[in-house]
Amino acid sequence: MKTYLCSIILLISSLTLPLHAQNYIPTPENLKSRQEFRDGRFGIFLHWGLYAMLATGEWTMTEKNLNYKEYAKLAGGFYPSKFDAAQWVAAIKASGAKYICFTSRHHEGFSMFHTRYSDYNIVDATPFKRDILKELADECHKQGIRLHLYYSHIDWYREDAPWGGTGRGTGRPNPAGNWSSYYQFMNNQLTELLTNYGEIGAIWFDGWWDQKQNPDFDWQLPEQYALIHKLQPGCLIGNNHHQTPFEGEDIQIFERDLPGENKAGYSGQDVSQLPLETCETMNGMWGYRITDQNYKSTRTLIQLLVKAAGKDANLLMNIGPQPDGCLPEIAVQRLKEVGEWMQTYGETIYGTRGGCVAPHPWGVTTQKGNRLFVHILDYQDKVLFLPLENRKVKHAFTFVDKQPVKYKQVEGGITLQLGEVPTETDKVIELQLD
Repeated sequence: MKTYLCSIILLISSLTLPLHAQNYIPTPENLKSRQEFRDGRFGIFLHWGLYAMLATGEWTMTEKNLNYKEYAKLAGGFYPSKFDAAQWVAAIKASGAKYICFTSRHHEGFSMFHTRYSDYNIVDATPFKRDILKELADECHKQGIRLHLYYSHIDWYREDAPWGGTGRGTGRPNPAGNWSSYYQFMNNQLTELLTNYGEIGAIWFDGWWDQKQNPDFDWQLPEQYALIHKLQPGCLIGNNHHQTPFEGEDIQIFERDLPGENKAGYSGQDVSQLPLETCETMNGMWGYRITDQNYKSTRTLIQLLVKAAGKDANLLMNIGPQPDGCLPEIAVQRLKEVGEWMQTYGETIYGTRGGCVAPHPWGVTTQKGNRLFVHILDYQDKVLFLPLENRKVKHAFTFVDKQPVKYKQVEGGITLQLGEVPTETDKVIELQLD
């Protein structure tokens, strides 16, 4: 009983922030949702909005200082005639992904759902007249894929949104904006999103960093977070603020980097004990860019997913849908190929935690109980040392065909006799530990 109670205490502590005393206490529904999130390990990000029509990426409005009234005219021609939510969700499900994160409203300010609080939305402002989010949500619930919603804290279109470091050249008349009006607008929309579209797995915020030059700016996040947790206690909150998590947040997000790394320059923050997620692009951009065909190889995508799992993190891989409503053909092919790999190796990813052997240049480990999965990703030798000083190995065998792998107990761990230099995308050896 004592061991069982210790395990429960460790589980709860691993799902909450260890930073300081907090007022926020996650509900049982929230803790359950965190576990399901971690078990899923793989999601697909979808950046889609009016910017797809320009085919130059999601930041074009601010990068080109496009006038907000002129930019809004794009909505009059937005008619994604080939959009098919069932096809999207089926293709994503085939990849092995367990959830979708969809941009309900990006920095451009256009709502990709039917909202009562602005006519600048997919139903009221376009000839398409269909609630894309409703169709996507219904299909996610039907096909058993969890739905997360990206929501921007900044807005380059609304006149009441206070100016930050971006969107300063879009022609809006009042740099100060009207925070109380804008804050109420955001909370009204969040209420709609968490009321009208069924169960939502997470709200994924972005834009806090836009007020870095105003360190005293109060985003009033605690009240907003409390609203979300009240509306759907199981809905997780993440914020792409590039900081250590704030009170009230349920997951920690890393942009273009694995936890503990900072190659892209957006990270460097401490890694918390919350469930972790790394978001990354499949090519170079988040939104659709017609000139960006530099898609990562299937091998690279699989290894990125494996490395994330080895760091006890999820991978949220992005696709920018085309203006006609189709997912890019290359992206769909990548989804199919990753899915084929996951059909064989998914057991070494889903429901695992980072293994007891820390990540190394050669690869990572993932673990379920006493099953340790050794993922050899880049190794030029036939013998691999594993620092398992305090663990005894009962059996070692290749994961796919269950062929025995010779190993030898040495000082500080064991050596695996691989027989040949691994050439696979991921050579997986399973160890059964005592």
